[in-house]
Amino acid sequence: MNTLIYYSFNVLILSIIVLIVGMIKPKWILLWMEKPGRLPIAMIAGVLFMIGAVMYGEGNKQLQAEKAQQSKQEAIQKPGSEVPVPDLH
Repeated sequence: MNTLIYYSFNVLILSIIVLIVGMIKPKWILLWMEKPGRLPIAMIAGVLFMIGAVMYGEGNKQLQAEKAQQSKQEAIQKPGSEVPVPDLH
């Protein structure tokens, strides 16, 4: 598995935890504020979710590029596999 995909799952899980804990007790997430609200928690969780989604997309793009490169290398190693054999009948 690609490392970006692995880390994106971690960021997505973190965003869910931040959202749940922040909606229950906003003070636990926003320690520096006197009376924290739930809207900043929702924004922080949303930003974390977007970061995780972008990381997952980029990881998938890299994985697809690696697979394409690998199949290209295999095609180069087997030059006869792509050339059709003419039927002489």
